[in-house]
Amino acid sequence: MSLLAGHAFADEILVGAEVPLTGALARVGEGMNEGISVAVEVFNQTNGKHTIKVLTADDESTPAKAVAAVEKLAGDGVLAITGGYGSNNIGPASDAANKLGLAYITSGGVDDSLTSRGYKTFFRINNTAGYQKAMVGLLDDMKIESASVIYSTKQPTTDLATDLEKGLSTKGVKVGMHAFDPAVTDFKPIINKVRLKDKPEVILMLGYENDYVGILRAAKVLKPNVKAMIGVWSLAVPKMVDDFPDLMPSVYGTALLPFPVEFNSEDGKLFADTYKKLFNKEPDYLGQFGYVQSMLLFQAIARAADQGTLKTGGIVQELAKTDSDTLIGRVQFNEKGDNVNFVHRMGQHQDGKIAIVWPRAEANGKMQYPGVPW
Repeated sequence: MSLLAGHAFADEILVGAEVPLTGALARVGEGMNEGISVAVEVFNQTNGKHTIKVLTADDESTPAKAVAAVEKLAGDGVLAITGGYGSNNIGPASDAANKLGLAYITSGGVDDSLTSRGYKTFFRINNTAGYQKAMVGLLDDMKIESASVIYSTKQPTTDLATDLEKGLSTKGVKVGMHAFDPAVTDFKPIINKVRLKDKPEVILMLGYENDYVGILRAAKVLKPNVKAMIGVWSLAVPKMVDDFPDLMPSVYGTALLPFPVEFNSEDGKLFADTYKKLFNKEPDYLGQFGYVQSMLLFQAIARAADQGTLKTGGIVQELAKTDSDTLIGRVQFNEKGDNVNFVHRMGQHQDGKIAIVWPRAEANGKMQYPGVPW
């Protein structure tokens, strides 16, 4: 849906947003969708020549519906797709986009298989390597000697767990590995095993929102003698503080933004101000990802439009040429469509706020270490 119906420009270019607005991924999908909406507003205010109109389709957090959403959007005349969350949904959705010759850009899937298919139409701004570097970097600063990794058997989390084990082991860290089925809801047996057998300094949680909640609740009951609880995506966000305030104190997760948000760049301030205007709240990193991926797409579309190549592969060609300083750092895509520069940041829940604590050059707070929610 266009947010700028009152603007009158020479052309209006249709872009599709395939996002999970219902189902298991609705919370993260809504965050990404908010960022997409901010990108539409900012682009249309600042480009001066082209107007983007986004048509949104709910993929209902399921692969079949994700394919149907892409096909519906293509039928409605969109020239490219932004969105997608969950590698198992993004895979088939981007398959459909590739068959239709549509550029597909996302930040919602880190499964390495997504970039090994040889598609020229697929682009993503984040990847497993960037998460692994952030977590290993944080653990380096903590100077730990042992860690237990509790990870979902889903492909993205398994890939990250494997990379973490390799990265930590090469540094001499003793690593205990504990896989769990995504259907598991009672994590007390795993936490008890970690507590009695591994006796690690820190616990690393590689999963999704419900997994974090289950692991943290079990840990709060069994109280393993650890110095930190560290997770990845969808954990260091304000919504988790609102919904689970008793579980979040001192917990770490990947985060591009502190909360409350602080920006120094003009682009960052424009993003934050527009976000607050549209949604009356502080942006989180999901919105930031959705904004960055969409702005890169919109800018590529504008360049293709100027060259008259919108419908002859110009969008894909222009995305492939991307070299841009963004709110997540410099973005450049390799021949697989992967952002070669991506490195995440680590945030920590502190007194109802989220402080960026790694890397030190980007930090706006100091680690509360040791520190756990119990």
